[in-house]
Amino acid sequence: MENKMKNTDKFTLINELARRRGFFWQAYEMYGGVSGFVTYGALGAKLKQKIENKVREFFVSNLGIMEIEGPIIAPGKVFEASGHVDNFKEPMVECLQCKKKIRADHLLQETAKLSASEAEKLSLKEIKETIEKYGVRCPDCCGDFGEPKYFLTMFQTTIGPYSDAVGYGRPEAAQGIFVEFRRLYEMAREKLPFGAMQIGHALRNEISPRQGLIRLREFTIIDIEFFFDPEDPECFILKDVEKEKLRLVLAENKLRGSEEIVETTVKEALEKGYIKIAWQAAFMALAKRLLMDLGVPGEKQRFVEKLPWERAHYSKQSFDQEVYVDRWGWVEVSGHAYRTDYDLKQHMQFSGVDTRVFKEYEKPVEKEKTFVKPLMAKLGPAFKGEAQKIAEMLLEADPEEVEASIKERGYYMLGQHRILPEYIEITREKVKELGRRFIPHVVEPSFGSDRLFYVALEYAYRVKDDRVVLSFPRDIAPIQIGVYPLVNKDGLPQKALQVRELLANEGFAVEYDDAGSIGRRYARADEAGIPLGVTIDYETLKNDTVTVRDRDTWKQVRNSIDNLPELLCKYFRKKISFEDLGNPV
Repeated sequence: MENKMKNTDKFTLINELARRRGFFWQAYEMYGGVSGFVTYGALGAKLKQKIENKVREFFVSNLGIMEIEGPIIAPGKVFEASGHVDNFKEPMVECLQCKKKIRADHLLQETAKLSASEAEKLSLKEIKETIEKYGVRCPDCCGDFGEPKYFLTMFQTTIGPYSDAVGYGRPEAAQGIFVEFRRLYEMAREKLPFGAMQIGHALRNEISPRQGLIRLREFTIIDIEFFFDPEDPECFILKDVEKEKLRLVLAENKLRGSEEIVETTVKEALEKGYIKIAWQAAFMALAKRLLMDLGVPGEKQRFVEKLPWERAHYSKQSFDQEVYVDRWGWVEVSGHAYRTDYDLKQHMQFSGVDTRVFKEYEKPVEKEKTFVKPLMAKLGPAFKGEAQKIAEMLLEADPEEVEASIKERGYYMLGQHRILPEYIEITREKVKELGRRFIPHVVEPSFGSDRLFYVALEYAYRVKDDRVVLSFPRDIAPIQIGVYPLVNKDGLPQKALQVRELLANEGFAVEYDDAGSIGRRYARADEAGIPLGVTIDYETLKNDTVTVRDRDTWKQVRNSIDNLPELLCKYFRKKISFEDLGNPV
């Protein structure tokens, strides 16, 4: 076993352990498996739930963010409004000989040794030129590639029996929050700031998924949308995190070809303008703490600022939180985007539903205000039956934005409708305003649950005396306590089952094991990441005391059965240490 561990990389060892012990494996194995889909087993499902509950602890319990649950399928109009239909595409090449389809930017990273940022910004024409320049051929059959093309990475379907009712499997959970904004705002008592979170499955039709849990076609995403007033972006949790140190890779350094890490506090990062929005910086600090609670040290984390062409279409500034893993180096586990008012504005324009909020001034303010007056005599012939709806939408649009767009481009896009200057009249009047109407801005922390799962597994994995130990933090371990009779006779199994029932009734996740020697049972428990083992022996029958064993140090203490529930509760809430569980054996 020792030689095998020395000669095999950690990723392979973890995947073998995951299959054998029931953490996860490739789905549909009996049909040969399908790339990009996994099944979580009994231990894996519990671990994943614990990790997601840890996220809830950070953001729902501690910050009061609302958690919702929405559909996975959405009407096509939703993703037309959000920009995904136009932007959620990846470049692909197909081998003319074996017909293998490969994501082009990944291919060039591997064969032409381009960096990720260099490969991602190439146009289709530039991809073709680069393939020809480096003589890139199919890695499977050495065949030539055809013309590069874009592939829409959303799963498309139809809703109901009508082929024109196009729907998409959501590639993120964010839009399910944005489209419910009005109702969520009411639930927040019409006060900003507030946030909403959604944890659920998402679908991305990846061209060539690789990297195990790191890149899947069906995965669990954790999206948080935090809404605030852009003119009052004060962050009420900043005091709690302003001294937290962040390791940043800044865009300005990336442009010079450097991945130099700038270590700075949250407060300094805001003062120096590294991070634009206080709320975004605060969520990045909380994300760092979350990963530390999952077992990833701070020095193994960094936040990489995305270059303009790397950012999503909705983002004004984005950072990827990355964790170092053995097989691939730095891997993204969460993204932090300042989405401005993009999404709410788009959905307002496409749906006609007003997503603005009203904020009252302390005293009325006199202002010169711009107004847009729809000219029905012009709109009617141009838009026919939609003219009235378009007129209503124009009245709700931002007049200054309409005017600026017409001056710059000669028209204004209202959803899918092009508004020409002759369709409207723009006027200015002095008015007394009691308050202002505006579209809230948004910062978004977005976590990949499966990626959090993998990095927690990798950082828990270690070898002690040729034995695999999964040293999960005690509060995310899938099974908390193992209960073992020392031997299978003399009433010890019966007593052990009583202890197991007691602890289970107290709400602990308990596993009973009486197979093989006690040493083998300890080894199995260590490999499954069970923090504590409770052993029932002959002394238990005399005085109702048991041995409690620590997974990581293999130390043992002894205490009475009656004391266990209270002590174990404190232990798993990190209020006491292992030594506090009893007297050393």
